[in-house]
Amino acid sequence: MNSPSQAPVAVLGAGSWGTALALLSARCGRRVLLWSPEQDQVSEMVATASNERYLPGIPFGPNITATADLAAVTEATRDLVVAVPSHAFRPVLGALAGCRSGDSGDLRICWGAKGFEPASGLLLSEVFAEILGESATPVVVSGPSFAGEVAQGLPTALTVAAATESQAETVAGWFRDERTRVYTSTDMRGVQLGGAIKNVMAIAAGISDGLGFGANARAALITRGLAEMIRLGKALGGQADTFMGLTGIGDLILTCTDDQSRNRRVGLGVARGYNLGQVLDQIGQEAEGVNTTRVLHRKSQEMAVEMPIAEQVYQVLFEGLDPSRAVNTLLSRDPRPESY
Repeated sequence: MNSPSQAPVAVLGAGSWGTALALLSARCGRRVLLWSPEQDQVSEMVATASNERYLPGIPFGPNITATADLAAVTEATRDLVVAVPSHAFRPVLGALAGCRSGDSGDLRICWGAKGFEPASGLLLSEVFAEILGESATPVVVSGPSFAGEVAQGLPTALTVAAATESQAETVAGWFRDERTRVYTSTDMRGVQLGGAIKNVMAIAAGISDGLGFGANARAALITRGLAEMIRLGKALGGQADTFMGLTGIGDLILTCTDDQSRNRRVGLGVARGYNLGQVLDQIGQEAEGVNTTRVLHRKSQEMAVEMPIAEQVYQVLFEGLDPSRAVNTLLSRDPRPESY
């Protein structure tokens, strides 16, 4: 348990995941500043002592303070969690850098987004390096975790990864309570890649289930999806063992099998005849797997890494391929030995 006299942890992003991490850190005894750039949302959170937009009915408790003042946040603490979608990661880091202009003090910045930067295809650690360089310590938190269950305090296991074990262990303490087991890793690339690639496989599983293909097909997609994750993940610098852990197969199983997964729901909707825009409107929140599908398509082609499931998801989402034909294409591939 942390001392309440410590500087607060600041969570930047008051969506469902940011709010869940704020609640978790508050349960660990830290004071938490929950930042949103929208003053209207902050006013709502102050009035209700909760985030009714994203996690209704879950009270904040006394340790969480909502704010829209980023400059005040950066003056209050050097411990920050960035919980915004991948497309907003660069702007938020840029704003942080502006607030800390002329301050050479070290920041510890942990992010929970699971994806690539859309325009560049960079991992978020690479975006971090471009903007903050060595002026801050980069850390990532990932693993099989739905925001609602974390917010409710249901049992969860996470992984925190950083360049060194000591850095990862320090930040892991922000999230450890009696219901949340937090492991550590020094494979930042692998942890990020597993969290991103699994979202595309969840879309594939949703398509399969939406077409009524059953549990056998879903199990096959998860297993062969893991093979694709390992192939591309290793090619991009991740360690094979990482993909067999919480942030690889663990997160893959979760997002492919439960309808709390937005990416799985993308696949379900497309399989049922809705176009991508309609599905995303129905979901109403970011589905990182859509952008990640574009990035994987480009990277797998550039690196000549075979990713047949990801390729068919790309064809369905962006080339108008009928979902049934995509599945038939996968089933009609030439026989081969099973391998990773």
